[in-house]
Amino acid sequence: MTNLHLRLLPLACSLTLAACAGTPPAIAPPAANVMVEVPAVVHPAGETPAWWYRSGAAQAAQRGAMGGNARNVIVFLGDGMSLATVAAARILEGQRNGGSGEEHLLSWEAFPATALAKTYNTDAQTPDSAGTMTAITTGVKSHMGAIGVYAGNKNDCADSLGKQAQTWLELADAAGMATGIVSTSRVTHATPAATYAHVPNRNWENDAALPPRAVAEGCRDIARQLVDASRDGRGPSIVLGGGRKQFLTTTQADPQQPDKRGLRRDGRDLIAEWQRAHPQGAYVTSAAQLAAAAGAGSVLGLFNHDHMQYDRDRIANGSAEPSLAEMTRVAIDHLSRKGEGYVLMVEAARIDMAHHEGNAFRALDDTIALSDAVRAAMQATSADDTLILVTADHAHTLGFVGYPARGNPILGKVRGSSSFDGEPGKLALDLDGQPYTTLVYANGPGNTGASDAQPAGPKRYPHWPKQQLAPASGRPDLADVDTTDPDYLQEALVPLGAESHGGDDVGVWARGPGSQAVRGTLEQNALYHILVQATPRLRAALCAKQLCDGNGVPVELPRIETFRQPPPSP
Repeated sequence: MTNLHLRLLPLACSLTLAACAGTPPAIAPPAANVMVEVPAVVHPAGETPAWWYRSGAAQAAQRGAMGGNARNVIVFLGDGMSLATVAAARILEGQRNGGSGEEHLLSWEAFPATALAKTYNTDAQTPDSAGTMTAITTGVKSHMGAIGVYAGNKNDCADSLGKQAQTWLELADAAGMATGIVSTSRVTHATPAATYAHVPNRNWENDAALPPRAVAEGCRDIARQLVDASRDGRGPSIVLGGGRKQFLTTTQADPQQPDKRGLRRDGRDLIAEWQRAHPQGAYVTSAAQLAAAAGAGSVLGLFNHDHMQYDRDRIANGSAEPSLAEMTRVAIDHLSRKGEGYVLMVEAARIDMAHHEGNAFRALDDTIALSDAVRAAMQATSADDTLILVTADHAHTLGFVGYPARGNPILGKVRGSSSFDGEPGKLALDLDGQPYTTLVYANGPGNTGASDAQPAGPKRYPHWPKQQLAPASGRPDLADVDTTDPDYLQEALVPLGAESHGGDDVGVWARGPGSQAVRGTLEQNALYHILVQATPRLRAALCAKQLCDGNGVPVELPRIETFRQPPPSP
């Protein structure tokens, strides 16, 4: 490839990281569409971490990300939010608002920039959340199950210690920006963990989950890494989500759910350790406590023993848990008060989990909750200085099918026609004369055969089968089944204990400085580079380490050791 970036004036990268901790130094405004030379490689053998990093940088720079001047960055991650999920949620919210639904838009769909992201892992056509989020947070694609490490063996701790990848949250922290994490999952779960932790296996959330060999080789569990990353004024100053069990010992009853106990076997109460390390901070477990923590220097919010509840169940149960929108507003307010710019990650985690359970209602309902959270962020920030990016880590097998009439209830049975020239207005019927729903899954627990958990016929939430006792014999008659019920499980073709991810592309939507780079089809790791290139303070931190080319584009793989202090002693 011809190196066209030589046409542009070079940018001196003589900045120091210390300078980055104060007011960002003046940087000459870069030209758009900067070209970065990327060597041709044989795929997949030639895909080294350095190659992935440079390739992602080239995609972002060529699209004009270097023209961004973002002070703040907010990344919203709808876990498992496929394009079919977005379309169906859009219609559901529109119908709840009294319209036919199709004309409606979720909050981020009004953003000016849109792209598609390819989600495969280095070792998998259909990916998982850990490897995909690692691509987004580090600029380098990795293996299925990887948390903040380059591709390798997911069970090899020793190998991973030499492959720790710097995330944009850690880069922002090193550059003197404020950082925060919000999720409706356990805060040690794959997506939030990939912003701060480094392990080859996403399941190593607590010390009891670490294999003895990994312990001997020096790997630390994810919960401990979060607490270690948040000491001495470093790391995320606000972390909100679920997962108290990863921080409590096996001898401790959960204070809010006393019938449950912690999982840690090392005797370390990590919540107490966090509190001792943050005497001016606030540890909170409810929406009321979170609201009362305004003004605290640091906030750790763990609102459930495990994952937080689905939004529908949170409301129905009168739960003390805050909504995703509430957590987002609090996090933005908290980080804004730091005055140095910030990077925030917000995850709607349970979209993915509802899909795995074969339950479209909860997946769409939590997608609408994500739309509320994005709207809250839009209202609390300015497109002049804050880059907001909304995307998903991977897709699911949800299908949007048939020929339902305009305005047909999206969770209902197809009422319209079964072909282009069918009779409208009536229930569409399959070749056996049975009605069917607009939304279906390709696989999962909604298969109508008999399982060890529920008899043959339509399945209801929750359904976690371990064995299929008999195959489905035709399709059940859904004429008198309320498929809009929140607990109805959409039919699935292939019986699985949990519905699987999909390998299709996911959407990317953006507004604010640098958003013009969000266009076309991108490799997922290029999203990291769009965020970094569009934020002068992040660019400057990398250029100060001589990792940029002559145009100020960060193209060389950063070494995490050169940006952070060593972890505290055990």
